[in-house]
Amino acid sequence: MFSKTFKLVGIPVGELYQAANGKEALEILNENRVDLVFSDINMPVMGGVEMIEKMSDDGLLKTIPVVVVSTEGSTTRIEQLKSKGISAYIRKPFTPELVRKVVDDIVGGLDES
Repeated sequence: MFSKTFKLVGIPVGELYQAANGKEALEILNENRVDLVFSDINMPVMGGVEMIEKMSDDGLLKTIPVVVVSTEGSTTRIEQLKSKGISAYIRKPFTPELVRKVVDDIVGGLDES
């Protein structure tokens, strides 16, 4: 879904990695250079909150911006995630334009391409 969204709104992507859960995502992050992570909260094996906590405990991984994309959107949940260091929160369903704005706000310079 994000690959199509990025193409639709002109977000340049070199490599795009996909993981079925937080454990797989951490393995990918430990083996590859990644500029930005999009994560759901509810995933099998290891959920997004636990993945974010593990990233926060790792000197290198904690520097990677994380955007949470989820149907869960209570103020309490969003504040909890922000306290764990996420860069942004996108509630499902979302528009491609919102994804572009969030990416531009985090990595900057998309309009200069």
